[in-house]
Amino acid sequence: LGSMRVPRVYQQFALMCGIILALVFRGIFIMAGAALIERFAWVFFIFGAFLLYTGIKLVIDYRKHGEEESAQTDTAVMRFVKRVVPSTDEYHGTHFSVKIDGRRVFTPIFFVVVALGSIDIMFALDSIPAIFGLTQEPYLVFTANFFALMGLRQLYFLLGGLLQRLVYLSVGLSFILAFIGVKLVLHAMHEYHLDDHLSVSIDVPIWLSLTVIIGTLLVTTVASLIKSRRDEERERALEG
Repeated sequence: LGSMRVPRVYQQFALMCGIILALVFRGIFIMAGAALIERFAWVFFIFGAFLLYTGIKLVIDYRKHGEEESAQTDTAVMRFVKRVVPSTDEYHGTHFSVKIDGRRVFTPIFFVVVALGSIDIMFALDSIPAIFGLTQEPYLVFTANFFALMGLRQLYFLLGGLLQRLVYLSVGLSFILAFIGVKLVLHAMHEYHLDDHLSVSIDVPIWLSLTVIIGTLLVTTVASLIKSRRDEERERALEG
């Protein structure tokens, strides 16, 4: 929303439309994922490997770019839509399209919603496998996504400022994704009885997964806030 310079008065509307699209896309992914998991246990190997790759990539990106984050709204979908859809650079309230000189054109709010929807598809590729690592109940998976997205809409402006202080958030998330990736691989091995020769089960229990996730988020948050405070004190000292 910031990179596309959306006026504040339209941001809540754009967020609501983006959340509706996100729920539709995630519902489709959840149903497809649940159907695959029910029939093929080896899908957990794919989900686990993808989460491991995503976690490693987050660490590499953090080491390469540091604390800077770039909002990449110019996705392939956006480039295609902008190329084929007639548009205007002016906002016309919350209308997606208007007629100008007898010609139907689409307003920037339409492209904002398309950007939100297309970006959420990319986020869903790792968030959906990750939550399947905690529960295989489609209802619980969709409900968790629903409440998370609706809560994000209400906390958007608060989180926007807070995220700038959580400098280690990507590191914490990368660890969580890698942990769940390993958990999924171990679960798949357990389903195929590859741990029969071991004296203990390699299937990670849910309580341990939740403990690791909550602990990682707490450590990440505290470490980030301490670093942000030290950086602010250093800047004030240099200015003084």
